[in-house]
Amino acid sequence: MGLALAAAGAAAEPARPSEPVSAIAARLEQQKDRARLVFETTAEVTPSVFPVADPYRIVVDLPELAFRLDPEIGRPPKDKRGDDELVTSFRFGQFAPGRSRIVIDLARPAKIARAESDSKSKTPRLVIELEPSDAASFAAEAARRAPAAPRTAATEPAPPPPGGKPLLVIDPGHGGVDVGAAGPHGEQEKTIVLEFARALKAKLEADGKLRVVLTRNEDAFMALDERVRVARQAGAELFLSIHADTLGEASVEGATVYTVSARASDAEAAKIAEKENFADRAAGLERKTEDAGEVGDILYDLTRRETRAYSRVFARTLIAYWQTVGHLNKNPSRSAGFVVLKAFDIPSVLLELGYLSSARDLSRLVSPEWRERAADATAQALERYFSERQEQAQEQAQAGAPSQAVAATARPQ
Repeated sequence: MGLALAAAGAAAEPARPSEPVSAIAARLEQQKDRARLVFETTAEVTPSVFPVADPYRIVVDLPELAFRLDPEIGRPPKDKRGDDELVTSFRFGQFAPGRSRIVIDLARPAKIARAESDSKSKTPRLVIELEPSDAASFAAEAARRAPAAPRTAATEPAPPPPGGKPLLVIDPGHGGVDVGAAGPHGEQEKTIVLEFARALKAKLEADGKLRVVLTRNEDAFMALDERVRVARQAGAELFLSIHADTLGEASVEGATVYTVSARASDAEAAKIAEKENFADRAAGLERKTEDAGEVGDILYDLTRRETRAYSRVFARTLIAYWQTVGHLNKNPSRSAGFVVLKAFDIPSVLLELGYLSSARDLSRLVSPEWRERAADATAQALERYFSERQEQAQEQAQAGAPSQAVAATARPQ
C-alpha cells in the first residue's frame, strides 16, 4: 500500500546569506517495506540521524532551519494510515540554540537506510529513508548512537529586574518541535499559551507589584526539568505553568487548576499529566528514570509540605478570581504528578486555560478580547496571593512565630 502526503510551499529560491535555510515543502511516501520522508529546502543541510526507543522514534538533528510548512502536514488522519506502514506521524521545529529537529514517530522498529541532503534536483532535498527492523536491533542501535543530552533552552530568560518585589516565573508550556495539543483548524497549544503568558506578564509589569520572568519568550523547545531549573535559579517565589490541552471528550470544557500530588485526583487529571509529562519524549529526548525515592531529610520534608500548602492556597485564589471570567471546569481543582510542579521549595501551579477539543473553549482561547479578560483575572489573583503572603510574613515577624502555610484565602470582593 502506498500513501503520499504533500505540503505545497513557496517557489524555491536560493537562500540569502542573511536568512536561515528554509524547508518549503514536505512529503511522506510509504510502502510495506519502506518509508521515505522528503523535505525540500532552499539550500543543502547536513543531518544527524539516530533512533530513540520507548516509544520508537527516529530523530533528525539539523542546523537552524526555518520550517515554512503547515505543521499539520505531519499528522495524517488515522483513516488514511495503512496497517503495514512504518511512520505514524512526524513533527519539526526549533530544538536548541542554532539547532532544529525533526522527530519521526514509528509504528514499529525501523532502521535508517538513507539520510542525506540530495542536491541533484533543481531544489535541494533532505531525504530520510527507513526500512523495517526488529526490537533488539533497534534498541542496540539506539544505545550505541545516543547523543549527549544538550541544554535545550533556546535562550536564557532575561534575569529578573532587581528589587525587593516578589518574583513570579510564568512557564508557557511546550514550544519549538514540541507543539503540544492541536486544534481542528491548525490551532497550536504552544502558540496559544505563549500569547497568554506574554499578555499576563505585560499586565503584571504595568501594575509594578511583581517581578516576572518567562521560561521562554519565543517558539523554542525547553525540557521540563530545564523549566524548573530556570525558576529555581531565578529565585522564584511562585511558578505558574500555562497549558491548553485536548481530551477525547469534546463535552469537557473550562479552565482547570492543578497542583502536584503523588496520586492523581481523578482519571482525567492522570490523563492530562501523562500527556504533559510526555513533552520531552515528543521532542525526541529519551525517557528519564524516575527517582527511586525522596530525600529522607526532615527539613526537606517540612519545606516540601509548606510549599505544597502554599500551592493549594494559590490554586484556590486563582479559581476564585477565574469565577469572574466565568469559564471554569465543573471540577476546577485537581492534582496529579506533573513533572514541572515538583520543585520541593517553590509553590507551583498549572493552569489549564481550556481544552482545544472543546469548540466553546477554542473560540475563547483564540479570542484576543477573552485573553485580555482572563489575563486580567489571573493578574489580580497573583497580586492578591502575594499581598496576603506579605501580610502574613509581617504578622509572623511581629509575633516571632514560625512560618506556616495559611489554611485558606479570601475570595475577591
